[in-house]
Amino acid sequence: MATPLAAQTTSGVQPRFFFSGDGTLELANAHFPERLRVRYRNADGSYDAEALAQIARFFRSRSDGRSGPLSLRLIELIDFVQDRDPSITWTLVSGYRSPDFNSALRSKGRRVAQASLHTEGLAADLQPSGGDLQHLWLSLRELQVGGVGLYQAEGFIHLDTGRPRFWEAATSGVDKNLSAGNARAFARTDFDRYADLRGAVITLHSVTALPIRIGQRAHIGDVAVMLAPVDASVRLTDGCFVIDDPGAQRAFTVTTSIAPPAGRAPIRLSTCGPRIGATPREIMTNEIERQDATPAKSG
Repeated sequence: MATPLAAQTTSGVQPRFFFSGDGTLELANAHFPERLRVRYRNADGSYDAEALAQIARFFRSRSDGRSGPLSLRLIELIDFVQDRDPSITWTLVSGYRSPDFNSALRSKGRRVAQASLHTEGLAADLQPSGGDLQHLWLSLRELQVGGVGLYQAEGFIHLDTGRPRFWEAATSGVDKNLSAGNARAFARTDFDRYADLRGAVITLHSVTALPIRIGQRAHIGDVAVMLAPVDASVRLTDGCFVIDDPGAQRAFTVTTSIAPPAGRAPIRLSTCGPRIGATPREIMTNEIERQDATPAKSG
């Protein structure tokens, strides 16, 4: 049974994400003799830091054992998918990939994207133990959960927290380097629901060319909000933040205190010229909305 998108936690707090599970993740691992069963979200809606670290370790890069960033949004999305049919058990085929491992796969002719969301901790390949794989794929496609790829011959689905888009192995386009020149740059907020946008974190993803310049002022609907870089090395020039260091964090916090609209809407970030390659004029986040109850803590 699908988890309602407006479900409440046991304490009556509305979940911070549109796609949320029951707060418990259970997976087998295709490459390590390990199983994961962990409760990562507490009854009051807050997150257990130790449990999240355990999940990140479980999702480590299978070649070099390196752990990397793992999106909380991805964890909740996988939990949501699991809870839709508890009779299905899931195996993690591929979680986080270190950039070196991703490059090694490409050099061996494997069909993996150069700017793979696996390297940013935003994607997972998951194999169900039962159920019709194509039916699962179609049902997630209908829900517009994010990126969902069907790999029928390999027996798994790809799930990511990028824009809603859907493909099969033959139509994935991974050989075409579609993200070149920031063509597919997008942004994600740390949560979907906020009582107040002040302190919300917006992170840029699929940035493949630097420098990228982001305006100090963003918009949600017709309302302007101000941004500040998370990384102190990002400089402000003529009203735009310039990210030119590959090692710099590509994240910003909202410094304006304002409640999101009651209806869902994205935050629109403006880019500044000169723009490299196919950098768009605007980079959109996921849609967000107002939190109905006391927000959960992210600690």
